[in-house]
Amino acid sequence: MRAHRVCAVAVTAATAGSVLAAGVAVAPAQAAPVTTTVTPAALGAALAAPKAPTVTAKGAFLMNAGTGATLYGKGADTRLPTGSTTKIMTAKVVLAAKGLDLNSKVTIQKAYSDYIVKNNASSARLIVGDKVTVRQLLYGMMLPSGCDAAYALADKFGTGRTRDARVKSFIGKMNATARSLGLKNTHFDSFDGGGGKGNYSTARDLTKLAVSAMKNTTFRAVVRTTSTKQRTLTRSGGHRDMAWTNTNPLLRSYKGTLGIKTGSGPNAKYCLVFAAQRGGKTLYGTLLASSSDVNRAKDAGRLLDHGFKR
Repeated sequence: MRAHRVCAVAVTAATAGSVLAAGVAVAPAQAAPVTTTVTPAALGAALAAPKAPTVTAKGAFLMNAGTGATLYGKGADTRLPTGSTTKIMTAKVVLAAKGLDLNSKVTIQKAYSDYIVKNNASSARLIVGDKVTVRQLLYGMMLPSGCDAAYALADKFGTGRTRDARVKSFIGKMNATARSLGLKNTHFDSFDGGGGKGNYSTARDLTKLAVSAMKNTTFRAVVRTTSTKQRTLTRSGGHRDMAWTNTNPLLRSYKGTLGIKTGSGPNAKYCLVFAAQRGGKTLYGTLLASSSDVNRAKDAGRLLDHGFKR
């Protein structure tokens, strides 16, 4: 009877004694490949990559920060509104300021609270007349997503004789930083993401921005904080405790989360820039225009699970 030939996968191994390979005796002096039979089904299972998850967001991107490899993309280069994820750039510009003193005091102006009321914007609940440090403003901007805190920072770190001029120059610094990072599909027209059609980015660009921002130790410490209490100096010379909770749901629901920032709005829908680390692997990603706050968290979890399995 003729022997039937079987498809096989060769696995090379160093052998010290006699080896039986495909029914043939091999002399002890030889180091020969060991041949074993693998079924097509087993071979397919071994070689198949993890199935890409389905996400509700219009724009999505996931990358391995260590290798720079793209792990997932959906509309990754589509320009979309960014919502409060814009504040990542606001923080980056502040932290790059020459002669930065994180403990310098900023007096809260009525214009900041008026801006919140006029635009129905998210707030750190800063009180007019209070003296707040730059460090505290960063927490107030990045945790509860305070647009009043973002306004205060833009006013302090912009240049010009009037508040409008200072804010305009600060936004100019944001765009200049975007260009220096090679973010070709990103433009800002506000310090908090509340601008019009001129405030946009992509899932890929925001992920690159996040990787750059997280190189700063102060930024990393702020965005990974779940909640904090900050004591501020009041106008009368007393003290007030401000309690802030991070709007990033992954900090409480996904093990290994490092931070970054949520965003939302009528045009932006629900956005999330995120980062997580497990087993020595660090992943960064962005979701833009997700369908709900619940779905953006689920989408992020699916993407991270997918990335860590690869």
